[in-house]
Amino acid sequence: MKKGMVIAYPEYDGLYLNITNRCPCACTFCIRKGDEFNNVDTLWLEREPTIEEVEQAIEAEDLSKYKEIVFCGYGEPTERLDVILAVSDFIKQRCSLPVRINTNGLGELINGKKIAHLLEGRIDAISISLNSSDPEIYEKTVRPIFKEKAFPALLSFARDAAKYVPKVVLSTVSTTITAEDEEKCRKICEKLGVTYRIRQYIEPKKNEK
Repeated sequence: MKKGMVIAYPEYDGLYLNITNRCPCACTFCIRKGDEFNNVDTLWLEREPTIEEVEQAIEAEDLSKYKEIVFCGYGEPTERLDVILAVSDFIKQRCSLPVRINTNGLGELINGKKIAHLLEGRIDAISISLNSSDPEIYEKTVRPIFKEKAFPALLSFARDAAKYVPKVVLSTVSTTITAEDEEKCRKICEKLGVTYRIRQYIEPKKNEK
């Protein structure tokens, strides 16, 4: 496995921040699931960057090229909540770009406390991986270390986040669940007061030998 220190990298129209490789899940469709599958090898970190290093990586970029800044890399960003909060404050002081978190929604289990209120004024959008409307299917697909506690915690976080964050999106991956399950996910999102999105499944590319 090739490792490096890519902290900030361009993706779509955003500047993405890779702050950790830790994750409490082992999703069956994740591109991390095998060493032969990698889109960007060096998103595997040699070590976790400090707050100062993340800020320096942002300052080194021409932010006029981007439409948003996103906490998303080869790990779950809320594993480092302190970095998210500090760096979000740093970003808000320096530019008007919206800040988004791509998350599995398990940050409150990870940190052992409520965290949604801490995102107010810092985070403009949250994308949460829902993956299924059925707790059992969710657990089999996502394989979280928190087991049966994970699914209700995700829904609770999404409901709370909608009170403090302007845009909250729950998503599933196309082809990984049935159309019936997708419709149930849509209804869950309506009840929570958040947006539902079906993400396109992208086949991981194998490294060339």
